[in-house]
Amino acid sequence: MHRSRLTTLALTGALALTALGTGSASAAPAPAAPAPVARPGHQVEAFAEDGTISHAQAPAGSRFTAPRALAAAPVAGDGTVTPIVQSGPTAAKLDIVMVGDGYTAGQQAQFRADAAAKWQQIAAVEPYKTYRGLFNVWAVEAVSAESGVSGDPDKATVRQTALGSYFWCDDVERLLCVDTDAVERYAAKAPQADLVIVVANSAKYGGAGYNDVVSSLGYSGIATVAGGNAQSGQIAVHETGHSLGKLADEYFYAGQGTYQGSEPAEANISKLTAAQLTRTRTKWYRWLGQTSPDGGKVGAYLGGGYYEKGLYRPTDNSIMRSLGREFNLPGREAMIAGFYRYASTLASSTPTSAGLTQADRLSVELPVPGTQLRWYLDGREVASLRDRTALDLSALKLTGPKGRAHRLTAVATDPTSAVRDPGLRTGLTDSLSWEVTRSR
Repeated sequence: MHRSRLTTLALTGALALTALGTGSASAAPAPAAPAPVARPGHQVEAFAEDGTISHAQAPAGSRFTAPRALAAAPVAGDGTVTPIVQSGPTAAKLDIVMVGDGYTAGQQAQFRADAAAKWQQIAAVEPYKTYRGLFNVWAVEAVSAESGVSGDPDKATVRQTALGSYFWCDDVERLLCVDTDAVERYAAKAPQADLVIVVANSAKYGGAGYNDVVSSLGYSGIATVAGGNAQSGQIAVHETGHSLGKLADEYFYAGQGTYQGSEPAEANISKLTAAQLTRTRTKWYRWLGQTSPDGGKVGAYLGGGYYEKGLYRPTDNSIMRSLGREFNLPGREAMIAGFYRYASTLASSTPTSAGLTQADRLSVELPVPGTQLRWYLDGREVASLRDRTALDLSALKLTGPKGRAHRLTAVATDPTSAVRDPGLRTGLTDSLSWEVTRSR
């Protein structure tokens, strides 16, 4: 398979977002905050109450400043893993791990409910909505000594929790920091970690996006969200735009000036105007003039990647600029391609190492509606089997002597029109092969 277990929640950039629930471009003024400055520890995204986001500093690992406290020794039931969504084997799915914090032993049912609700908030946004069959979601129970998290409702509040989550990190009220070493220990309990989200027991709006946490488990970065706040799911959606879609932020800082660097690698910002994109046939030129789900037409809008000038974004106001918005067409394309870097168009409960005979039956699963399925026997398509997900192998016309092995291959392709780039479309096809022995 092409699927790679690369790292996940690479949470980069500093957002300039509209107030949550608003969608007009005029409601997304460019903040005057300076660009991030590297300092020891973790560079994180801090989420203000009005939805704007800036960079701040979180301590590295377990090195926290008062007021806060870590939990005491683990208690019974700590670390229990529960599937919230189990779509299939981890090798064929993108696995999200949600770890709770600030939930006592008696509140773990509430944590599981909050984790499920957070997934529903994420899965309501396209392209997650269409592609939700590609995901597994695991809830890891971290039992805390006290209910709630530090800094809620006020700065003086200190609670003893398993992951040490606390508001007022770096003296920013809505910045919800966490002990990243503790997160690592709990995430390791899940079958697989591709995305890691800490769900804190709080209704206070806030969160954080860590972009420099590299884990030996195969994920990179951590997002924190308030489990009891309905708006915080948008934080996670935006952050996965960076990690899964490899997208840049589409906002800019007032006074940041003109970009002078080389052409950015990200698919959704460019130094080129619409005419230049068309002439050079690069970036999002295939989408120019199309109506985008985030509103308006795809074009080249000045300002993005933190700069007022010198860089263009595809649309006026997508989720990579403002929470509560949709991904624009180029962003949606990048997200789908990102999903398929981790998940597969095709899965089966029968391992490919299984030796099959004509007495067996074989079935496959297609997690995405509309996926096309083709079957090949010894490299030649069997047209009569198109789009059939369950086969009686006795119907195969196997030639040669009894006991001869033949190769049966299933090839699944997602034909979505939401991906136009031929280079990305190659990742929308997967295959599985089995040896079938002639038994009669």
